[in-house]
Formats: sequence, structure tokens, C-alpha cells
Amino acid sequence: MQRNSVNKVLLVGRTGSDADMKYTTKGMAIANISVATTETRKDGKGEFQDSTEWHRVVIFGKMAEFTENYVKKGALVYVEGRLQTRSWDDKEDKKHFMTEIIADKLTMLGGWKKGEKDDTPVAVAEGEEEVPF
Repeated sequence: MQRNSVNKVLLVGRTGSDADMKYTTKGMAIANISVATTETRKDGKGEFQDSTEWHRVVIFGKMAEFTENYVKKGALVYVEGRLQTRSWDDKEDKKHFMTEIIADKLTMLGGWKKGEKDDTPVAVAEGEEEVPF
């Protein structure tokens, strides 16, 4: 339980690649995806400029398997989760840090493209529940 704090991330963006899948020694699926969010602003000359931010998202369990099977490069997704920063030392004892979003929920937005799958509507994966198909 969190006390007097909130660690919540909400993203809507496009995936940069298919899921990178790994499995723990106990067989739990772990998917890593990158999600791009783009903000458009006017610059000093009044011209619109895009600024894209890339986010690393880590997904576990059945939701990771769903991601591997259905979320492909360029997919528009909604992600809910929390920020987590981890650190490690490289071979030269230099410390590195990585901030990731640990996903609690992933929703595909916009359904499937024509001709893919069976034109099934939007799919949602959340926690360790079964995927609703």
C-alpha cells in the first residue's frame, strides 16, 4: 500500500518494434516494448515542431504473452503502470540507471488493420486475467 504518494503512469502512443520476449527460470513471460509519445508545440517562429519521447515498458505473465502475439510495431496502445528505476554496474564498474514503466494494463486502440486477424475489436490485457477473446 502506498502512503501519501502516487506512482502512476498513463501512456497513449505507438510501439517502436515487436515485443522482445524473455522467460524467467520458472517460466514466467517477460515482454519489453518501446512506446513513442509525440507532443506538438509552436516554436518561436510560430511553426509546429514535434517532440517524441520513447518509453521502455516491461510487461509480465499472460499480459506479456498477449503482447507478443498481438501487439506489433506501429500499434497504437494505451498503457497503465508505474515507474521503476533500476541500476547496475558494467564491466568497468560504471553505474548505469534505467527507468522503466512496469505495466499493469495494456489496451490496443483502434482494433486491427483490415485483413489482419479476423477484424476483432479492441483487445485488452490486464494483470494475470485471461485475455478476453
